[in-house]
Amino acid sequence: MEISEHVSALATEGRALASAARDAGPEAPVTTCPGWRIRDLIGHTSMVHRWATAFVVEGHRTYHPMEEEPELDGDALFDRFTEGHRLLVDALRAAPADLECWTIFSGPSPLAFWARRQAHETRIHRVDAESARGGPLTPVAPPHAVDGIDELLTGFHARDRSRVRTEVPRTLRVRTVDADAVWTVRLSAGPPVTVRGAADLDTSADCTLSGTADELYLALWNRRPLTSVGLSGDPEVAGLWERNAAVI
Repeated sequence: MEISEHVSALATEGRALASAARDAGPEAPVTTCPGWRIRDLIGHTSMVHRWATAFVVEGHRTYHPMEEEPELDGDALFDRFTEGHRLLVDALRAAPADLECWTIFSGPSPLAFWARRQAHETRIHRVDAESARGGPLTPVAPPHAVDGIDELLTGFHARDRSRVRTEVPRTLRVRTVDADAVWTVRLSAGPPVTVRGAADLDTSADCTLSGTADELYLALWNRRPLTSVGLSGDPEVAGLWERNAAVI
């Protein structure tokens, strides 16, 4: 996906997140993030937005920790979120294509990384806010969902800090039914290794998860149970993922 598509999605998802959170109210429990209420969700996302903005605007070449959000509530809480979201969108739109700064993991460029990462960060937390509000979730279009699955499998869980480990090597396959996308994830005592596309399909999988891109996106990001998608093979492999892969 293009950088501009990610930034446009970030703008849309941030507005939808704020709307759903206001409807739910600061005290509403966020069931998809156990222990959180809407005020925690808004405070966290606001903090992440401002943290990302600092890398884009100030060009930090090394990791800088997040700054704690002030303890706000009510309109002040939502106003700070809205301001921070706008600053991030504006920063990404104004950033040069050759931006150089630190990133969490590799991407086509630092600008592409931050646009993509913040689009999915905000989209997943929009799902959290809508879940707290109740009612139907806004669907995720297949190209965005496929991209989010790819980021999770080839980015987040390719890192040393991934907790998805097993002493006995296993193979998990993820296949969308509404988009031409498939991933083969090799699980071992080290970080998962993911191969995208048909190159590895001659290797049998211990477990296969299948569903629409939207369904798999939410399930793999632990916003819906894996029982909400199709599962064939050994369910313990899916359980290994569900127990250890959560990203807030």
